[in-house]
Amino acid sequence: MAADSELQLDLLPSDPLLHVLSYLSFRDLLRCSYVSKRLNELTKHNPLWKRHCCKHWLLTDADRSQRGLSWYGLFRHYYSDLGRYIQHYAALKKAWEQLKGFLQQRCPRMIVSLKDGATEQELDDVEAQIGCKLPDDYRCSFRIHNGQKLVIPGLMGSMSLSNHYRSEVLLDVETAAGGFQHRKGMRRSLPLTFCFHTGLSQYVALEDAEGRKTGESFYPCPDQTAQDPSAIDMFITGSSFLDWFTSYVANVVTGEYPIIKDQIFRYTHEKGCVATTGDITVSVSTSFLPELSSVHPPHFFFTYRIRIEMSRGASPKAACQLDSRYWKITTSDGNVEEVQGPGVVGEFPVMTPGKVHEYASCTTFSTPSEFMEGHYTFHRLANKEEVFQVAIPRFHMVCPPYREPESRTKASTSDSPPFDNDGQDDDDGGDDDRDRGRLGGLRGINTSALDGLRCPKFT
Repeated sequence: MAADSELQLDLLPSDPLLHVLSYLSFRDLLRCSYVSKRLNELTKHNPLWKRHCCKHWLLTDADRSQRGLSWYGLFRHYYSDLGRYIQHYAALKKAWEQLKGFLQQRCPRMIVSLKDGATEQELDDVEAQIGCKLPDDYRCSFRIHNGQKLVIPGLMGSMSLSNHYRSEVLLDVETAAGGFQHRKGMRRSLPLTFCFHTGLSQYVALEDAEGRKTGESFYPCPDQTAQDPSAIDMFITGSSFLDWFTSYVANVVTGEYPIIKDQIFRYTHEKGCVATTGDITVSVSTSFLPELSSVHPPHFFFTYRIRIEMSRGASPKAACQLDSRYWKITTSDGNVEEVQGPGVVGEFPVMTPGKVHEYASCTTFSTPSEFMEGHYTFHRLANKEEVFQVAIPRFHMVCPPYREPESRTKASTSDSPPFDNDGQDDDDGGDDDRDRGRLGGLRGINTSALDGLRCPKFT
């Protein structure tokens, strides 16, 4: 019967067989190649492997011509080198190419800072050095580019508030290995990024340990209320390296994160967070600052960036000047506060047709999420008696999900001191004394650079 089956298969024309084979995965094609001599020949048909080369390795006709190999030979060549990463390679390679294409147009100096990919042997050597396995998606990305040089600005985003500045470099694997953590509270964690100005790093967990899950990326946040220095809370930034990196790239290349002065700023903009009143449009984007936040005690630091624009088609008679602002602030525990004051960050911008005014401000809350909304009051330049309000759309500020360490007990929670503020807004330069008092309540966090904080206007 086996001989008859083989004979019948051999009698079938090639076209329908090739059509069936075109639906198979590369693994099933290889399995079919062992069935019979006829299938062995058909499974090496070049167009079958072109699809898999494009799907898994993102290769083009130009790549094949340059190598001088058949599509089958080209697939084997890449698989012999990168086969262990086939599950991750296409997504990471695409992300890297998209990021580089975007940066070439908008931030070309960042391209120069990227390092060539690490070799398998170099990654194996790092594993031997730290005594821990690196996740395959991490290894795959570092085969493509081994992080970047230790330069500013960092590839993984920046943030600037007056004299507080953060810019995160994507560490190469050798430098990261030097910061591998053995200490209690951070065991089996490898730094992903580093900021020269704040000392801030994001880490990836290489094993399930101390409440962390393998592959998760996070910002460590010391528990300021615990007597044990190993009590580390964590702001989770990704479920895996692949999730962390591709999500970041998507935000960059789609314009979600704005480019300001040749740097990537990690502000996010809610869809629909735009309000137009007459000829003036107001839009808002926000960002969470983990280096100025803590879970215990609960202090969550946010910055928001506001863009005010007057339509180019507006009449010159519509020119106006901002006099004051009003905020209604609602925290996740239901508390509502109203704040009003003159100008914005100490300024009283004049709006004329086509003009854009942007500024950044900041606030702290004792709850991990809240929203703000309000309005500006303007007067017409041609008639100061003509006063009107411009709506500020509701915008939400939500910190990343966070996780407490396994070592934290209910007793440590009950011993926590009361926090120092009620989630009030500190959006201008006119309330510096009040702001300094609130920021001073961030126990154990370096806030000296924020004394007299005046959030700058980005232009």
